[in-house]
Amino acid sequence: MKRIGFFCSLLLLLVGCSRIVAPQQVRPDQLSFPKLHFSFPTVVKQQLKNGMRVYLKEDHELPLVEISLLIGGGSIHDPLDKTGLSELFAATLETGGAGDLSPLALESELAAMAAELSVSSSTYSYSIDMSLRQQDLQRGIEILADLLRRPRFAEDRLELARKQLLESIARKNDDPSSIASRLLAEAVYPHHPFGSFPQAEVVRSFSRDDLLQLQQRYLHPNNVWIAVSGDVKQQQLLTLLKQNFADWPAVEIAGQALPPLPPPPTARIIIADKDISQSSILLGQPGIDKDNPDLFALRVANFILGGGGFNSRMMREIRSNRGLAYSVYSYFQVGRRLPGLFVAGSETKCATTAEVVTLMRQAIALMRDKPVSAAELELAKRSLINSFIFAFNDTHSIVSRKLRLDFFAYPPDYLETYRQKVAAVTVADVQRVARKYFHPKQLQIVLVGDSRLFSAAVSAFGLPVETVELRND
Repeated sequence: MKRIGFFCSLLLLLVGCSRIVAPQQVRPDQLSFPKLHFSFPTVVKQQLKNGMRVYLKEDHELPLVEISLLIGGGSIHDPLDKTGLSELFAATLETGGAGDLSPLALESELAAMAAELSVSSSTYSYSIDMSLRQQDLQRGIEILADLLRRPRFAEDRLELARKQLLESIARKNDDPSSIASRLLAEAVYPHHPFGSFPQAEVVRSFSRDDLLQLQQRYLHPNNVWIAVSGDVKQQQLLTLLKQNFADWPAVEIAGQALPPLPPPPTARIIIADKDISQSSILLGQPGIDKDNPDLFALRVANFILGGGGFNSRMMREIRSNRGLAYSVYSYFQVGRRLPGLFVAGSETKCATTAEVVTLMRQAIALMRDKPVSAAELELAKRSLINSFIFAFNDTHSIVSRKLRLDFFAYPPDYLETYRQKVAAVTVADVQRVARKYFHPKQLQIVLVGDSRLFSAAVSAFGLPVETVELRND
């Protein structure tokens, strides 16, 4: 009887459970979320009487301070016969001592404070970055003042920086992707700073006087922009800056015209033979600058073409569908003052080089010839809009980004209107800019790899072929 009662109870339980309806599963793409709201945080901006511009974002969570300086100048103004001078200037400014501090004394004091200091050169500016503890802020500002106003450019550190630059020149042909990038720049920008790279003979000719001339030309308060974030109050920062920079007089800085870009070159294939199993592929042509009214439509178009990772057409076709490459991509180097490059790139087995190039060119042509789908457009816009906030993942990225936008004269509301301008892009906009800026028959094609495995195949493209000898001198 007990056994019969047990089975009856079990049967009733199963019948009851059968009446419970399992909840319907919702696919990830059917989930809905609240609308994302983002407003750019406030950054305090002030200007000292001598013209130094100051940007501050307080953050008292940790007892740390980060400082970034931008100084107008950069490699765009290096004469072609002095290519590499700005790079040497930045390296020696960082390591060559300042004020009463010898190079070794400067390094020792920074190490004792657990502070980090770096100086770099870019196309349109020099950058100085320092991070340190809040308790060392006063001394850190004093060191920065010495670095800007009284750099020593010690001869031994100049020679060390020269040797390091010469070593990088000697190794310039070690990495295939670096070779391809250099050859593409030289092809698109011949006889221009964009397409010029340091040569050993030129680097050996640089002197300390060359560095002093750059100092006298650029290191002035009205040419310095400073971004500060972290555990510091506004009044405290201004007091420290005035103590160290108030008596630093402004000077009139002579304007320097930007060297005009050469006319766009005709399409050709540039081959650098290298005994490797995988070829590096770069396709490129002149692109746009930040003031181009088609900037946002091009961002969306490029996302669909090759900038969207696995969501891009080139990645889907060349990697996912055909398995010909691990990575394939495209991007615009949006020029801050002069137009940058449009680049599409990949790496593949040398034997499949011509096939990958063909597919890349076809993908670019398809952007021109056929409108993108509404689904592609929506995914691209949503991805660009949602990823926008990740550019500001810490306090210093916020204040330094704001400084850079002002330094390069972006529209005052650039950040505030970014998402709206992306959202406004239409299918017609994408095809219009693709037709205007994507020119698959005018691309420079750079191939680095074992040319025996692809030179005959790419010659069928009907373009002039130029073979470049890789030399390290």
